[in-house]
Amino acid sequence: MESLPTTKRGGARSKPVQTSKSSLVMAFFSCVAWLYVAGRLWQDAENRNLLASLLKKNSAQRPKVLTVEDKLMVLGCRDLERRIVEAEMELSLAKSQGYLKGQGQKSSSSDPRFLAVIGVYTGFGSKLKRNIFRGSWMPRGDALKKLEERGVVIRFVIGRSANRGDSLDRNIDEENRTTKDFLILNWDADFYVKVDDGIDIDLEGLIELLDRRRGQDGAYVGCMKSGEVISEEGKPWYEPDWWKFGDEKSYFRHAAGSLVIISKNLAQYININSVSLKTYGYDDTSLGSWMMGIQATYIDDSRLCCSSIRQDVSSEIEG
Repeated sequence: MESLPTTKRGGARSKPVQTSKSSLVMAFFSCVAWLYVAGRLWQDAENRNLLASLLKKNSAQRPKVLTVEDKLMVLGCRDLERRIVEAEMELSLAKSQGYLKGQGQKSSSSDPRFLAVIGVYTGFGSKLKRNIFRGSWMPRGDALKKLEERGVVIRFVIGRSANRGDSLDRNIDEENRTTKDFLILNWDADFYVKVDDGIDIDLEGLIELLDRRRGQDGAYVGCMKSGEVISEEGKPWYEPDWWKFGDEKSYFRHAAGSLVIISKNLAQYININSVSLKTYGYDDTSLGSWMMGIQATYIDDSRLCCSSIRQDVSSEIEG
């Protein structure tokens, strides 16, 4: 009897079964891959939408142009404004308590401009020096008033004691009530003159010098000098900012502090910018540093040096 070809029949049926399983596996992985790609694309789209909304919200909240308030905050001008208000309050208090009380009204356009205001720097313990001044080149009483009629004002310059209202302040107030020759802050003049209280000057010669230059702008007049910057603390004329003057440690050219003259426009510049102007160890070098940065005309004359102040100051200064 012939055997049935069962083996061949069975083999023919097994191939379609294996092909069907492979197709299902491939379809499954294809579906999974499609779902993954679709999910990533959807997530990326959501992220872009979220980022766009955040940027739009942020740009809507941020001002496109900085306001004046923002700029003031950045520059710290609010603190400056506060200090200005405090200074104005202190000035008002000073007017009511001492040196400025009853000393005249604020200059107006109809008031005559003085030729010069001469400020003599003094201290609380320098009453003897002031009395010597009043008995030598500086007029007093009616003579002081007549000098003002000629356009020249002379006043002693002094601050307030650290302990407001103490015996030092009271002594100055009492002296001022008698002599009426302490500083007033509201004169309009062509020139402002700073004089130390340890020197003597030819007042008439100084007036003639100033009168010859009446109306000149940008004038920085004095005994111009330079010199070594003292960097060793404890020595006379020590300069705390010595390192700023370079390896040579030499001061720039400036007028000696014993007597210095500046014109009105320079005085106005200092007054307006006083908050931001750098000060050094001494007033003469500080003033000289300010003059370097502006259009000041340096007028040097040895007859204004401390050793020569009594001599020939009446001659016309060329410059």
